[in-house]
Amino acid sequence: MDFQIIDGGVTAAKGFMSAGTAAGIKKNGQKDMALLYSAAPCQAAGTFTTNIVKAAPVKWDQALVADQPHVQAVVCNSGVANACTGQEGMDICQKTAQEAARLLKIPETSVLIASTGVIGQQIPMEQIKRGLPVLTENLSADREAAIQAAEAIMTTDTVKKEAAVAFTLSGKTIHIGGMCKGSGMIHPNMCTMLSFITTDASISKELLQKALSQTVADTYNMVSVDGDTSTNDTVLLLANGMAENPQITEENGDYQLFLQALYHVNETLARSIAADGEGCTALLEATVTGAGSKQQAAALARSIISSNLTKAAIYGHDANWGRILCAMGYAGVDFDPEKVDLYMESAAGKIQIMKDGTAAAYSEKTATQILSENAVTILADLHEGEAGATAWGCDLTHGYININADYRS
Repeated sequence: MDFQIIDGGVTAAKGFMSAGTAAGIKKNGQKDMALLYSAAPCQAAGTFTTNIVKAAPVKWDQALVADQPHVQAVVCNSGVANACTGQEGMDICQKTAQEAARLLKIPETSVLIASTGVIGQQIPMEQIKRGLPVLTENLSADREAAIQAAEAIMTTDTVKKEAAVAFTLSGKTIHIGGMCKGSGMIHPNMCTMLSFITTDASISKELLQKALSQTVADTYNMVSVDGDTSTNDTVLLLANGMAENPQITEENGDYQLFLQALYHVNETLARSIAADGEGCTALLEATVTGAGSKQQAAALARSIISSNLTKAAIYGHDANWGRILCAMGYAGVDFDPEKVDLYMESAAGKIQIMKDGTAAAYSEKTATQILSENAVTILADLHEGEAGATAWGCDLTHGYININADYRS
C-alpha cells in the first residue's frame, strides 16, 4: 500500500472547508444542511443515478460537471430530495446556487447542489436562505467542520461516513478525503447515496473523470441493501490542485497511485454504506474467485448480496447454502454449479459449506457462531479461471420494514 490512511473527511485535502447546520428542513431539528467550499477553483468529475426519474439537483450537477471548466462549492440538504418537483425544483437549485454564489463571491455556475430525503416535496427556500449564511460564516478546514458536514447529510443513516488518505507524488504530499451518506434504497448502479470526494492533487479533468468512473464501478456499484435504485444518487470528485504536484495528464505511475488511493477511499465509504443498511445487524460481503472473467465474478457477487433470502438467512444465522447457490444461478451469467465451492467466514472462523456443488460436512453450531458476527463473508470459488470480484450488502431484518413503513411520518 503506497498511501497512508489518515483521520479525516472532506477537509483533509488542502484548501477545502466545510460546515454543517440545522436550517429547519428536517422536522426533528437535526442538522440538515452542509456546505463544501474550495479556496481555489476545482476540476470536477461526477457519476449519477441510472434511474430515468432524476431529481432536480442531479440534472443541475450533470450539466455543470459536463459544461463548466471549474466548480468551487457544493450545497447539500437532507430531509427533502427535491425529486419529482417539476420546474419549481429546478428553480430552487438555481436560487440556492445564486445565494451561495453571492455569499461566497464565486460564479453561480460553480455551485453544485445535492439533496436527499423524501421524494415529491418542495424544498422550503426560506430554510435554505436561513442556513446558507450560517454555513458560510462557519466554514472551516478543521476536523470538526468535516464531521459537522458529514452528519448534516445523513437521513436514515445511524453513523457518519468518512475516509481520507495521504500519499506522495513528485515530492508533494497529496490528500484525498471524502464523506458519504446512504443506508436504504441502495442497489448497484448507484443508490440513495451522496458521496463527496475532495483532493488537492493537480490532475486533468479527463483523467479525474476516468479515475472516478473506474473506481465507482468497483465500489459503490457493488453495494446493495434493498434492491432499490434512487432518484438522487450522486458522486462528486473535486480536485483543486493546491498540492502543486506536476499535473497528471497521462496514465503514468502518478495516475496509478492516485487511482489506488481513490479506490481505497471509495471502497471504505461503500463498505460503510452496506454496514449501515437500514435495520441491519451485519455487513455481508460476497467474494467470487476462480471466475473466467471479472464481469462474470461481479454479476455473481452482486446477485448473492442482493438476494433477500440469503440476506434473511444471514440475519437468522442460518448457513442455508442453497439460497446462495440459487442466487448465483439467476445472476444472468453462465457457470458450472458442480464445480463450485462455498465458504463462510467471519472473526469467529471459516468453514466450507459446499464442495463441488453439494453439501460439505460441517458443524451447524460452528456455522451459527460464524454467522453471529457483525461482519460475514461468503466466499465462492468457481474453479474456472483467475478473475474475481467482491460485493457488499447486509442482512435483512424486521427493522428495515419498520424504518421504511414510518419514513414520512
